[in-house]
Amino acid sequence: MAQSLLIRAARPVGFPDHADDRPIDLRIEDGRVTAAGQGIDAPTGAEVIDARGAWISPGWADLHAHVYHGGTDISIRPSQGGLAHGVTTIVDAGSSGEGNFVGFREFIAEPAAERVVAFLNIGSIGLVACNRVSELIDQRSIDITRTLAVIEANRDIIRGIKCRACSTVTGAWGITPVKIAKKVAKIAKLPLMVHVGEPPPLLEEVLEILTPGDVLTHCFHGKPGGNILEDEELFGIARQVAAAGVRLDVGHGGASFSFKVARAGIERGLFPFSISTDLHLRSIDGPVWDMATTMSKLLAVGMPFAEVVAAASTRPRSVIGLPSEGRLAAGAEADFTIFELEDASVTLPDSSGDSATLDRLFAPRHAILGTRSVKAARLFDPTVHG
Repeated sequence: MAQSLLIRAARPVGFPDHADDRPIDLRIEDGRVTAAGQGIDAPTGAEVIDARGAWISPGWADLHAHVYHGGTDISIRPSQGGLAHGVTTIVDAGSSGEGNFVGFREFIAEPAAERVVAFLNIGSIGLVACNRVSELIDQRSIDITRTLAVIEANRDIIRGIKCRACSTVTGAWGITPVKIAKKVAKIAKLPLMVHVGEPPPLLEEVLEILTPGDVLTHCFHGKPGGNILEDEELFGIARQVAAAGVRLDVGHGGASFSFKVARAGIERGLFPFSISTDLHLRSIDGPVWDMATTMSKLLAVGMPFAEVVAAASTRPRSVIGLPSEGRLAAGAEADFTIFELEDASVTLPDSSGDSATLDRLFAPRHAILGTRSVKAARLFDPTVHG
């Protein structure tokens, strides 16, 4: 762990109150910023990171991943998608429900080197046996009283409610679980994240329930009957709710991202609010791999560089209550990702059976969180998979 650190000549990007992208030096002591500018001296014995040619942003934050390793059959360890790959903050999106959250807190969130928080699943059992045993079979799957009690006892870690709304999960129960989840979110004064996919319920039904601050994840999935480009009326509704403040999240995953849908949506001005991986055991070896590769895919379909960085750092951080302003000011907690943008020519799959050729790849180099300074790299290796 680095008690003193000097980052030399990194180009800032993604800081809402620092628009100047000229290289700066950044001094960090005991996990906090002590100086930012040019020509800053390194403290005696400090670790020095030469970041010439690289960018520095607020720490990347993955708004949708599954890291309840051992508690569900799909979850990875936080370290597999975290600091070693440029991500300082991970939001576990519904792996645990009220019935097993205590294990998530004690054995995952608290020991992790990364900052790990959660959206609590409205289903009491969470994703114990994901897509084999639904967490939302019928009304017995939800206990509102216990869910609210768990939220109150763990508000430092629980930052929202998660509900999966697709036929493979809710079956004939349809839209009802989303309505219950929204009621719980309103009582708890937390945002609601809804997973969408194969209907029922219809995406239109879900969008009627969401309000500003809520999150629609898998916004660019390509599944029939529920993707935003299938009819003009639905696309118009999606644009309206996004403009009103509903946050569209990528949530790539093993089955929930389409290059065609993303490219068409972005060409028509519908950008995602946040870029997340939906990283789990069934997506980490492809088609997702890591946050940097997911960011690279959004860059390839037309999302501007600065928008991609904001969607992977500042914006997801805002969803879970992390400050965006003053990150380079003296006294701020050190929370940064240093990365490069590499030229490439690699063809990658989405999760719908299509592929695209990427000519630039995000490449994390260091992740800094408090006193931790970790050398980082992509999990995806273009020399192997390209």
